[in-house]
Amino acid sequence: MDNNKHDLRELLQYIHPASLDYQEWLSVGMALKEDGYTAADWDTWSRQDTKRYHSGECFKKWDTFRGTSSPVTAGTIVQMAKDNGWLPKRNESGHELNWEDSIGSKDDLVVINKGWLEGKEVIEPEAWDPVGQLVSYLEILFEASENVGYVTESWFNEEKQKYLPTKGAWDRTAGELIQQLNKCNGDIGSVIGDYKNEAGAWIRFNPLDGKGIKNENVTDYRYALVESDDTEIEKQNAIIRELELPVACLVHSGGKSLHAIVKIEAGSYEEYRKRVDYLYNVCRKNGLKIDTQNKNPSRLSRMPGIERNGQKQFLVDTNIGKESWKEWQEWIESINDDLPDPESLTGIWDNLPELSPPLINGVLRQGHKMLIAGPSKAGKSYALIELTCAIAEGRKWFDWSCTQGKVMYVNLELDRASCLHRFKDVYQALGWQANNLDNIDIWNLRGKSVPMDKLAPKLIRRAAKKNYIAIIIDPIYKVITGDENSADQMAHFCNQFDLVCTELGCAVIYCHHHSKGSQGGKRSMDRASGSGVFSRDPDALLDLIELDLTDSLLKQEENKAVCKVCDDWLKMCNVDILAELSQDDLCSEKAMMEASKRLLKAETYQAMQIAVEAARKAVQQRTAWRIEGTLREFPKFPPVNLWFNYPVHIVDSVGSLKDVETEGEAPPWKKNFAKKKSPEARKKERNMSLETAFEACSMNGAVTVQAMAEYMGITDKSIRNRIKEHGGYWIDGSEIGKKSK
Repeated sequence: MDNNKHDLRELLQYIHPASLDYQEWLSVGMALKEDGYTAADWDTWSRQDTKRYHSGECFKKWDTFRGTSSPVTAGTIVQMAKDNGWLPKRNESGHELNWEDSIGSKDDLVVINKGWLEGKEVIEPEAWDPVGQLVSYLEILFEASENVGYVTESWFNEEKQKYLPTKGAWDRTAGELIQQLNKCNGDIGSVIGDYKNEAGAWIRFNPLDGKGIKNENVTDYRYALVESDDTEIEKQNAIIRELELPVACLVHSGGKSLHAIVKIEAGSYEEYRKRVDYLYNVCRKNGLKIDTQNKNPSRLSRMPGIERNGQKQFLVDTNIGKESWKEWQEWIESINDDLPDPESLTGIWDNLPELSPPLINGVLRQGHKMLIAGPSKAGKSYALIELTCAIAEGRKWFDWSCTQGKVMYVNLELDRASCLHRFKDVYQALGWQANNLDNIDIWNLRGKSVPMDKLAPKLIRRAAKKNYIAIIIDPIYKVITGDENSADQMAHFCNQFDLVCTELGCAVIYCHHHSKGSQGGKRSMDRASGSGVFSRDPDALLDLIELDLTDSLLKQEENKAVCKVCDDWLKMCNVDILAELSQDDLCSEKAMMEASKRLLKAETYQAMQIAVEAARKAVQQRTAWRIEGTLREFPKFPPVNLWFNYPVHIVDSVGSLKDVETEGEAPPWKKNFAKKKSPEARKKERNMSLETAFEACSMNGAVTVQAMAEYMGITDKSIRNRIKEHGGYWIDGSEIGKKSK
């Protein structure tokens, strides 16, 4: 037996075999055998159930447990023990979480502090009125027209050494019985039949159809029986009352138990079973060991007004606890809900708690949540990588300064090599020294991700001692649980981010895609795909939307790029530019190219021309984006315009994009009379788009038709046609490559 495991024999002390049904008892045996214990261990524990224990039965059953592909394990016994109050021992300094540990929640069904529970005495009635006892019981539980099942005849079972009931009667209504009882002058036997004093009498607590006593004969699943033979009767009384069980009648059995007839009020047998399981679970977790054989709606209970072995079966109380099942269940689930108590503003007005410090100045505080939303090809992943690097280095991200600290990047989409290369590419494109790489941890989960409600505890376990100030999850569609259009399911999903924030004290930042169709006419907070929960839940929502670039603007940017290349080469060759060119010439592509040709050596000029063409191509491949924000903690910021110059975003600090409209935002008259592109321009645009897609997909290794189609958002057939039109690429099956020049 593994010393790191729990000793199941110790855990069995918390589980009484009499409280289990037959299948649960078998499961204990199977779990013991699976974990390496002996049949004697099972037999020793089973002997506690004196009513059902049979010598040798455990050993016979043990030999039939031959194992299956999905065996019953020790976890079954551990959970049973937990249900009965056992708690695993933990060091005062805490413990390392297991894979499936639940984080940040406790058992919301435990109401009673067992250590402080005191028994409540059960008092017999001063004046014994058997008829009054039974009439009260019938009036409370039944309508006058409903059939009642009861038993007065019994037989002695030699094996169990006890009296057992017969089937009894079920063909009389409550109204008939009450009428005859009120006329019997105290002789109950003349109405219901004589009973053995040693055995007592029984009654069924749910109405029947008058045709039998089985579950299918029950006409209304109104009540359930709560009975415990293994708890002191004074303690039973105290627990039933402390739990506020909605008890219609509380009956002393004339033995060692109370019979609580609890209002279940189920609409069907299936609902009855679920509610009884819930009821029994609450009772067990609060110290009342339930006899699970009493689950059936047609079950017999002890009849009040009867004597049994000189002891009275009597009504202890009626209509106690909550008034209905619904009220009781709501109370159970709210009484231990972990919510803080309301506090008066007066006491803290002059001593308000400090706000969490900013993580991204003017946008997001530490310990809060942020969502980045945008369409495909917006570079959302690159934006998150840039943010990871900015936090690690304590530098600016777009237009905002970041607090420096440790950050975890959870990669759900890229293979490990591609992800790591992207980080290096971003550092180099930003021109930053990688001085604080020890502040960045990357958790690569492509192909291994699980739904967020399962991922959250695993993430917390790994991050618990790392002091991260941010967890960045990219992208969330890989871990969404449920229908993204369902508000309640997405609320549950987003609650997992709260759990991570609360447990780790860090910010959680994640990205999501836009819904389909044009987004220009929508508010920024309405563009994310799925339920509106995505826009309402985060403390900061940053939305990326593409700008509709005009030919003139691209030409202007191309002019700037060419001028910069010329300026760099002239300076590199020690040319005094200001002596050779005017200020206007410095801003003219034509003038700068002519001056470069004149002032540089021929071979140098030819090398510069290659750099100029690369700069032109880079401009044509640029896309432009506008970030708009919806913030909870800070004032709304003016829109920030960006160029996405693969692989990084560059803030438009000169205002070139200030007046550019977003895609789909142009008025109808502009759309209708927009200048049509020539066939040559359209072909050039398609070729450039194809080249960009090829470069992006090649980062993951071999380029495939499917990968290119997914990146460009078109069909495989369209990709093949465009490659054929371009002429610079080859296709071999589904693989694509660039032709050698």
